[in-house]
Amino acid sequence: MSRIFLQELLVFTVCLALSSAGRTTEITEFRVVSPGEVEITFTSDAGVLYDVLGSEDLRNFSVLTRVSGSGDQTRVAVQVPVGQTERRFFRIRNPQLPPTPEWFRSYGGSGEESHGHYILACEDGGVLQVGETGFLPNTRILAIKLDQEGRLEWRQEYSNRSTGASGHGTYNLGNSVLEVDEAYWIAGAINRNSAAIKVNKGTGEAELVKTHSNGGYDAYEHMVETDGGLIAVGYTNAEDRENTFFAEGRGYLAFLDPEGNKTGGRSLRDDLAQAYRIAKHEQALIVSGLVWNEDDNLDFGLLKLNADGSRVWGRLFGGARDDHCFGMDLGADGSIFLTGHTLSGTINWQTYTMKLDHDGILQWERKRGNPRGFDPRFIHDEAWGVRATPDGGCILTAGTGDEYGSYSETIGSDVSDQWEVYVIKYGPEGGLEWEATYEAEEGDWAGEDLALTRDGGVIIAVDSSQFGFLKLPSF
Repeated sequence: MSRIFLQELLVFTVCLALSSAGRTTEITEFRVVSPGEVEITFTSDAGVLYDVLGSEDLRNFSVLTRVSGSGDQTRVAVQVPVGQTERRFFRIRNPQLPPTPEWFRSYGGSGEESHGHYILACEDGGVLQVGETGFLPNTRILAIKLDQEGRLEWRQEYSNRSTGASGHGTYNLGNSVLEVDEAYWIAGAINRNSAAIKVNKGTGEAELVKTHSNGGYDAYEHMVETDGGLIAVGYTNAEDRENTFFAEGRGYLAFLDPEGNKTGGRSLRDDLAQAYRIAKHEQALIVSGLVWNEDDNLDFGLLKLNADGSRVWGRLFGGARDDHCFGMDLGADGSIFLTGHTLSGTINWQTYTMKLDHDGILQWERKRGNPRGFDPRFIHDEAWGVRATPDGGCILTAGTGDEYGSYSETIGSDVSDQWEVYVIKYGPEGGLEWEATYEAEEGDWAGEDLALTRDGGVIIAVDSSQFGFLKLPSF
């Protein structure tokens, strides 16, 4: 091992975590295994969970791995970025679960209310949320960018005027956002047509606005970047124009060049009534959404496509009643996580989450809800976003509360009428690791989406009648 490389790694030990036996955890040995790996030994107790955290600057620590104590001493191998920093710091702690929020921020637009649908953890450490301000049909797309401390960086609105038209138009929808090297791309709709909007990273100003009339009332829901440009998925021929989540249309996929011009497209109507998310795995495309089954109920739908959009396989998941699929993410190994909510085999709407392998074969599925213990006949648990976690599991967000005027119950300080953010963490094998609800001081909150932040934490898009940003620390 070269002396130069050894000098690039500096161990920082913090006596911070206390085991159930009350013994302080300390790093007792440190060894460089290779330029990309170190070995850390620390005092521990058998069966107790420990997080190994790393930092480049002693300010922000992120979780590198989580291990179970193997006895008085536990040894763990940790991957270290090569050539990124001159120093690297480490510490050990017990997981602080469920995590306590670090901060909450709320910002609105020109409309009376604003509702976010998607949140992105940006490469610069900030976060970007998109959705709409106002009420359908007279909505405008709203995008709000914060720095990593929750300070407002910019706020922009987009509508038919962004195309050069004199009026704002109607049914302007902000559905998701994608980061590329030089810009952000917002997927949605402008004046009833699918839209791709390229915006400046520093100001949020629209640099390119492309609209595509794909059929009837249509919209793009999500995008991925490819070598040839962008691929967007969404729907055409919407029957429920007043619904920003499921418009009862026909699934659609479009190919766009680097400037957002449409170069091709294909209908997905035989497999999906609405294509909601798209991701890349190797040379393939994975698309999820909602599909009508033979009993006229909705199921989770999943497609694997070749790069040209041709079908490889399709999968359906669900039960005898409605199953609404909204969230999807892929793990590092190609595992597929889906989430949404279901009435199949439940008393009322509950979160419905599953893990599939890269071939779409079910590994596990979980239904969970009513975390505050009210009468389940009156509680809705509606999940919208999921993210794969580095441990092979996933974390998802939902809203939980009741919408029934005939029912109201109080348990301790919890009131069923007040909606709260609901967060669930599942392990690699589907075991529940923790769950928590987060409430507003007054009014309602609901989790709409989430993203993993660079410090190992989570940022949650909260519907608080404005764009809410709830930051959780490393979990």
